Amino acid sequence: MAAKAGDNPDSLMTLATVFCLRNLKKTMCYQGFRNKLCLRSDIFLPSEICDKLVNTYMELVHTDSNFEPEESFFQLFSDPRSTRLTRVQLREDFVRDRDLEAIKKQDLIELHLTYCNNLSSRSLKALSCFRDTLVSLCLFGCSNIFYRKCGAPLACNEDTDEDEEESPSSRHALETDFNFQGFNRLRLLNLGGMPKELDPETLLKPLKSLTSLDLSNVQLLGTSFLTQWRDRLASLVLYNVDLSEELISTVLELVNLRSICFTDDTPSFFRHLDISQESRRISKFKMTKKILTAIVQRLVHLMSLDISGHIMLDNCTVPHFEEAMGRPSTEPCKSSIYPFQELKRALQFLGLYDTTLCNVTHIPAYKVTGSKNEDQVLNAIEAYTEFRPELAHRAINQLFDIARIQHCSQLLRALQLVIAALKCHKYDKSIQVTGSAALFYLTNTEYRSDQSVRLRREVIQVVLNGMEHYQEVTVQRNCCLTLCNFSIPEELEFQYSRVNQLLLKILEPARQDESIQRIAVHLCNALVCQVDNHHKEAVGKMGFVRTMLNLIQKKLQDRMCDQVMEFSWSALWNITDETPDNCQMFLNCRGMSLFLECLQEFPDKQELHRNMLGLLGNVAEVKALRPQLLTPQFITVFSNLLDSKADGIEVSYNACGVLSHIMFDGPEVWKMEEPRRDMVMEKMWEAIQSWDVSSRRNINYRSFEPILRLLPQSISPVSQHWATWALYNLVSVYPSKYCPLLIKEGGMTLLEKVLELESSHPDTKDMARKVMEHCENFKEDPMETNPGQDANFGQRG
Repeated sequence: MAAKAGDNPDSLMTLATVFCLRNLKKTMCYQGFRNKLCLRSDIFLPSEICDKLVNTYMELVHTDSNFEPEESFFQLFSDPRSTRLTRVQLREDFVRDRDLEAIKKQDLIELHLTYCNNLSSRSLKALSCFRDTLVSLCLFGCSNIFYRKCGAPLACNEDTDEDEEESPSSRHALETDFNFQGFNRLRLLNLGGMPKELDPETLLKPLKSLTSLDLSNVQLLGTSFLTQWRDRLASLVLYNVDLSEELISTVLELVNLRSICFTDDTPSFFRHLDISQESRRISKFKMTKKILTAIVQRLVHLMSLDISGHIMLDNCTVPHFEEAMGRPSTEPCKSSIYPFQELKRALQFLGLYDTTLCNVTHIPAYKVTGSKNEDQVLNAIEAYTEFRPELAHRAINQLFDIARIQHCSQLLRALQLVIAALKCHKYDKSIQVTGSAALFYLTNTEYRSDQSVRLRREVIQVVLNGMEHYQEVTVQRNCCLTLCNFSIPEELEFQYSRVNQLLLKILEPARQDESIQRIAVHLCNALVCQVDNHHKEAVGKMGFVRTMLNLIQKKLQDRMCDQVMEFSWSALWNITDETPDNCQMFLNCRGMSLFLECLQEFPDKQELHRNMLGLLGNVAEVKALRPQLLTPQFITVFSNLLDSKADGIEVSYNACGVLSHIMFDGPEVWKMEEPRRDMVMEKMWEAIQSWDVSSRRNINYRSFEPILRLLPQSISPVSQHWATWALYNLVSVYPSKYCPLLIKEGGMTLLEKVLELESSHPDTKDMARKVMEHCENFKEDPMETNPGQDANFGQRG
């Protein structure tokens, strides 16, 4: 069998790492003084394992709500004699100054800090501790790191375990004492989003060996300082930097001497230039044919170029009638963009997102970002997700249109990129909205057969993350709709408790968005249908019964019987099946009062009546709760419903089932004068006689146990008759489903006892024989020929 998309298993290293992180105290650590987590003395971990532990820890913190962070986790790596860290990636507000201080004795080679807004200038001292070994440093979006909290000096109190509890916006004095003096090995530096108060020239002047520099969204007061790396710089990113002719001239000067640089003793040329903008709408600089030609002519070793978001001032493209014939080509000589015809070789990457150039036929690059087709859009999501969510958001929105209107041909890649974007930016509302919308279309029936269990579980995880962190209507609706694309409850069972908690939280507000409410109730109903009783009991304890009854109460107040009302009763029917505790909750929460109100307010709603009576059938199966149903008011209602023709026989059948269980308790519990027990029993006989035994049913029994207990008894012959009729109907219409179930649960023996009892009515015995014959015939010839096997069963709990 061919592997499905995304079916590659995790490596043993990954599995072992996750297990250790989830079980630190059982594997690597012990509880020390003041409950502080300490590394065991016999543990010695190399950098390959330590790096994996830290980076996986950060991933679990950000993507797994069930993962519990450890306050002193980074302290485990404070001693380089037992742990070695070399390459660390930390992101977002979870990271604190004390975390960097904990690992300051390590000889880090790479340190990537992204959107770490809770870092202050205290962390700059920790950075200085890495200056002798650090080769790659990213401080993207960490602008607060250049500010002192409360005017504190750069030096920090090493004995202090607690950070000042201040919001990122409470930064104070700019830290002016720090520069990169002594970072002699630093080659790659990302200062994207650096505060405009800082002078990049002063800060960067000590760095003599840079080969890669990212100054995205940085305000440059001058440009000449860039020339200090003219003989070394291999990559320069100036995304959203105000471009000028002076800056372009400086950039072109960087490779005037072929720009050989050295990284790890390997020579390389200036290969990547990024002068893109977020959008043409905000771009002040006009890209001309002359400038593009100069870039191509001067930067002769260029392999990657990004000019996204630029307005082309004059016509850089070859007229359509002059374009080279044939299929799209990457050969520079055939380029539909005039300046790129002078390239010596095709570029590895060319960013043309939000430009008109992405629409031409021949583009001399192997990977192009743009909006012309699926490949360009996916390339844009891939290229811009980590550091440019504003562009990734727009590209994902275009992917959404492709999946919705056209067809996504690179399904695995598309899903993986959207999942990565949602994980990377779980606090970015725009990404969460567009990403969750794209997932809805990428997981629907059209694509489902190509997706592995593992991949679909990843989708579920990020969808639940979105529901957890955003109460905003659009995100909630998209996430709920996406969950509807999965087989419920089977595919959601690995997150069963979490998904139920999130759905119940959605349904808590007194006045929720109508569409979200409808979808959430539908999901709740599906989740408690066809699951084990321990699942139902657990969900009941979460407040499921109370939440559904609250929804019903609100709909009654609005005098509205819609899908939310009907789904809520259906969900209660399902969750009370063979779960006495949930039945008790229903009674405790005024469930019977709401039942009577609904009957009175909506006398003609057949689906509603069926669901309500099905639920009460579950309550009636619990012997300890039946006395609460044995009141003149309720018995009269049930008795009257025996005459109902609503939904075929379903309402009458369920009402008779409720009464059958009550009658089974015997005449001694019947304390009321009206209605009389014998009169109610007579009406039950009449109702059963009126039903067509070949009726197709909108019901689904997982077990016959509640019915079978009514067979071998003489207390209530009518209850026995109802139970026998129920079995006769089900094995007649759906033999392949119910004959094996009846045989498995010992029904044949009990039916024989019915035949032996003198109290059994002749009609009951006749039906019992027919049930036994059906089952015997099925055992001899199990081939199903009855068209009833294709019935779309409803739910019975």
